[in-house]
Amino acid sequence: MTDALVLHREVCARVPTGHGEFQLCLYTNNQDAKEHLALLKGDVQGKENVLVRIHSECFTGDVLGSRRCDCGEQLDRAMELIAEEGEGVVVYLRQEGRGIGLLEKLHAYNLQDEGMDTFDANLALGHAADSRNYQAAAAILADLGVRSVRLLTNNPSKIQDLRAHGIETTERIPLVPTVYAENERYLLTKVLRMHHLIPLDRESLPAQEKTNGRH
Repeated sequence: MTDALVLHREVCARVPTGHGEFQLCLYTNNQDAKEHLALLKGDVQGKENVLVRIHSECFTGDVLGSRRCDCGEQLDRAMELIAEEGEGVVVYLRQEGRGIGLLEKLHAYNLQDEGMDTFDANLALGHAADSRNYQAAAAILADLGVRSVRLLTNNPSKIQDLRAHGIETTERIPLVPTVYAENERYLLTKVLRMHHLIPLDRESLPAQEKTNGRH
């Protein structure tokens, strides 16, 4: 029987950014060696309707600015919106590549370059299409005293998962991506196969792309 997840807040420190000053808090847990993070603006203790982004680590997008995905842009936009609000949290989960890790993610990239979409590439490597869960995120929000959230996301499964772990979402706020030639198929796969709520103009896409993923 797996032990219940226990998170421990190790330390918080001031981090000045291009979007203003945040507190960065690092969490350890009793189940693995992953160090999850909370980027905190303002005082959220005991608050309802806190502006929150739950962001899964993406080295290629967050650090390198890769246009294969929309991750780095989502993180930057979330920080910008939270800074404008003066209060909120980015929960940064160390679950690279939708939970498969950077090594396998790069293998998946190679399969995508051979013609697979991101969904099938993960399956071909023996993984689930999306191996993430948000239990740690819910535990971090509870530790910070957040009572309910307005969630910055295009992924409705995050809302369901948070609710299952005791955190209610009162509003979903979309993050509209910039569409490049390099990420268009990736975004379409998210919509058609992973049910993300991303506004894309499907009529402008080639017929083959519009039907991809409907099997």
